[in-house]
Amino acid sequence: MRIEGSRTDILGLGQLHSREFLDLSHELWTTRLLARHAREHGPRAGHDCLAHLVQGTVCKFLGQEEIKPHKVRYYLERRDAEFEQKMAEVLCIYREVQVLKKAAAKPKKKKPGKPVAIVSYDEKPGIQAIATTAPDLPPMPGVYVTLARDYEYKRHGTLSLLAGIDLLTGKVHALVRDRHRSREFVEFLKLLDAAYPASTAIKLILDNHSAHISRETRAWLDTRPTGRFEFTFTPKHGSWLNLIEGFFSKFARSVLRHIRVASKHELKERIMAGIDDVNRHPVIHTWSYKLAEAA
Repeated sequence: MRIEGSRTDILGLGQLHSREFLDLSHELWTTRLLARHAREHGPRAGHDCLAHLVQGTVCKFLGQEEIKPHKVRYYLERRDAEFEQKMAEVLCIYREVQVLKKAAAKPKKKKPGKPVAIVSYDEKPGIQAIATTAPDLPPMPGVYVTLARDYEYKRHGTLSLLAGIDLLTGKVHALVRDRHRSREFVEFLKLLDAAYPASTAIKLILDNHSAHISRETRAWLDTRPTGRFEFTFTPKHGSWLNLIEGFFSKFARSVLRHIRVASKHELKERIMAGIDDVNRHPVIHTWSYKLAEAA
């Protein structure tokens, strides 16, 4: 019974944060740390059998209950009391995209009403301009299976990519700047304003960044005709609802990963070259998750 009680104590300990018991240098439990803690403190709590507890026994206890205190699995906390309502508003925009695509596919004698452009927008800050300090070595049979690169590197600073993808055409509108404040966001809006005919209503899906609702942004929007721009905001802590996030993920893997440049200017040129390549073969992104609920 004492062994079973000790087993329960170890399982309970594994479910608590290690920093409640150990010094701040350890973020998570390991089986070695659990065993050591049990040996040091178990006998004083009346569990003498823990005085000689070994790491393998701890692994056995944890394995039987499928508890893994040495691992982290992320979750997304809902921090917006109006999450469902705001999510529904975003889904309605995606539903509108679907309707417009179907309408465009059908031959019509009469053109529909006011033309609409729907753009999914976000910023990708902190793109590092990193330079090599030694030449890269290309793959060679029997020498280097992959490209060989020296571990040392030099930092030249960071850039921000401001981008919006047209959900009807797949075209990506983009700016690369040092920062992403209100003035850069307004600059992006001006880019969109110039890209579409004056009669087109431009609908943006975007997050709650302060630059999107700042006084400077609102002042510029007031100079545009009524109905020219319409913003739909994702819920707080709900940027995953924005389709542009999928584009950023793919762009990071295909263009930005392992990129090495001699300067920030070169990084900017490489990013814009990547955007131009995407626009040569545009991909129309489609949202499907819970879309039926917006019907």
